Amino acid sequence: MTGIAKIPVSVLIPAKNEQANLPACLQSVAAADEVFVVDSQSSDRSIEIAESYGAKVVQFLFNGRWPKKKNWALENLPFRNEWVLIVDCDERIPPELWEEIAIAIANPEHNGYYINRKVFFLGTWIRHGGRYPDWNLRLFKYKLGRYENLSTEEVPNTGDNEVHEHVVLQGKPGYLKNDILHEDFKDVFHWLDRHNRYSNWEARVYLNILKGKDDTGTIGANFFGDAVQRKRFLKKLWVQLPFKPLLRFILIYIIQRGFLDGKAGYIYARLMSQYEYQIGVKLYELRKFGGSLNASSPTVIPANSLPQPDSLQGRA
Repeated sequence: MTGIAKIPVSVLIPAKNEQANLPACLQSVAAADEVFVVDSQSSDRSIEIAESYGAKVVQFLFNGRWPKKKNWALENLPFRNEWVLIVDCDERIPPELWEEIAIAIANPEHNGYYINRKVFFLGTWIRHGGRYPDWNLRLFKYKLGRYENLSTEEVPNTGDNEVHEHVVLQGKPGYLKNDILHEDFKDVFHWLDRHNRYSNWEARVYLNILKGKDDTGTIGANFFGDAVQRKRFLKKLWVQLPFKPLLRFILIYIIQRGFLDGKAGYIYARLMSQYEYQIGVKLYELRKFGGSLNASSPTVIPANSLPQPDSLQGRA
C-alpha cells in the first residue's frame, strides 16, 4: 500500500522471541498509522527486527499478577489513534482486510469488530474440526475494550500474555468479512511447548468452572448469545463430561469432519486429544496438591542430619 495514506489504527503486537514470525507479521501491518511491539525481554533478534520495520518497542515486566500484557498495554501505551488492532506475531493482516478496516472504523454504529481467523497447521488450512470460523474481537476503540480476567494469573508457567481470554467491549460490536491469517513459522516442537503452557491455563479455567466461580467481568456464557458466548456456555457443559481426551478426538476428527483436512487434520486432532489429557492431569494436580506434584507438603530434612563440609573432603 505504498503511497497510500496510513489507516488511523494503532496495532498492538505482543512478542517474546519471535524472530521467525515478526518479519511477515510486521510487513502485513505496514498500512497502519502506528505499530507497537510489546516485548517480554526477548533474547533473540525480535527487538532489532521490530525496530527495523519502524515499530515502537516497549518492554513489559510481568509481576505474576493481573494485568497481563495486552491489558497493561491498553492502559499504558500512548496510542495516538482511537482504534487499536491486536495482532499476534504468528498472524498476518491481508490487504483486503485492511481495506475493510478502513471503512469499518468510520462507521459510528460499532465500537469494535470481531474478525475471523484462518488457522494453518503443517502448511494446511484447518478448515474443519471446529477451527473455522474462529471469531475474535481484535479491532476496537481502545478506551472501550479490556480483556476479561478469568482468575488464572496466579497459576505458574502460563505466560505473561492473554491468550484465550476475550475482550469485554462497551457498546455494540460488528463483524468483518475478511480473515486474519494465522500461520506459525515455528516448528511442532514450539507448538507443543506453547500448548504445555496453555494447558496450565485451561486447567485453572476448568477448576473455576467446576467450583462455580462468579463470571462477572467476563464475556459470560450464553447459549443464545453471540458465537463466543455460546462457545463459553458449551465449555461449561464440556468440563463435566468423562473421557474428554477420547471425546475431543471424536468431536474434532469425525463429528466436525477434521478428516477432510487430510494428514494435517488427523495430526491436529490427535494433538488436541493429547492436549485435553494434559489439561485433565493438571486439573487433577490442582485439585489434589494445589498445583504441586507428588506430595501435599514437602519433606523437611533436619539441618543437623546433612553432611558437614569437613566430612565431604576427599570424596571428589
